Amino acid sequence: MSLPHTGEVEIVAPREAAEIVEDVAEDHGAERLLIVLDVDGTVILEDETLSPGVVEAVEDAGLAGHEVMIATGRSWAGTEDMLRALNIEPEYVVCSNGAVVMKRDGVEYVRAHTETFDPTQVLTLLRVHLPHARYMVELADGERLYTDIIDDWNLERARKVTFDALIGTPVSRVVVVSPGHDEEDFSRLVEDIGLNHVSYAIGWTAWLDIAPQGVDKGTALELVRGWLGFDPAHVLVIGDGRNDLGMFAWARRNGGRAIAMAQGPQEVRDAASHITTSVQEGGVAAALRRLRAGGR
Repeated sequence: MSLPHTGEVEIVAPREAAEIVEDVAEDHGAERLLIVLDVDGTVILEDETLSPGVVEAVEDAGLAGHEVMIATGRSWAGTEDMLRALNIEPEYVVCSNGAVVMKRDGVEYVRAHTETFDPTQVLTLLRVHLPHARYMVELADGERLYTDIIDDWNLERARKVTFDALIGTPVSRVVVVSPGHDEEDFSRLVEDIGLNHVSYAIGWTAWLDIAPQGVDKGTALELVRGWLGFDPAHVLVIGDGRNDLGMFAWARRNGGRAIAMAQGPQEVRDAASHITTSVQEGGVAAALRRLRAGGR
């Protein structure tokens, strides 16, 4: 995967970014926070290496008593390694842009909640306009079916099938990759064909991610928040992409905070309550660095 070029952005000083979390804790009486991190472009770089200082910052937040978890567009198969890399074992993990919620059950994770939809209409429309694209669907049990290999995909629990084999089975998500098209092309296509009864996010170049209607990271996180018993205002989310807009809106609507990475698109930065430094500069670590129990 590669991060989109977004031009020049205003960088927030690490010290100022770190104070954001202190302010959250102080504003809410040093209550325990639910801290939610996106993965790609937030805790890892383009080459899959970790953002500087993120492991230590996450560890400090955990030691301070806060719940640190992940909400990602990745499937569970592509998320497990991120938990190990960050050295965390959260109670819940949000995957597939909110269509799947995993719950820790002893040393393993099981599916706690799965949203599905019939992809037939969407796939049929897309194939007319993108006959040479590569398609993948994620089934309710986590198995994935794909039409052609994409180098960036983790293909654990995945198998190659014909396009027709994707039709007619309930899925949690549809992923469309068309190397000959960019973000603007996808935006125009979505507007032209009208994607009804689904939610979609245009991520990296030539990447369209489609989920059940009304489902995004925010809808899944509201379930998790309720299960864990967190006050709606005691939420802090950090992300960089358009698929984070749902969780940004969810957090802010309920009195929480949303922090955008500096390299994210303008619309993502505009949707945040604060902006930290870029993923290359350790933006998550900057935002969490001075987080301590009691907000000190």
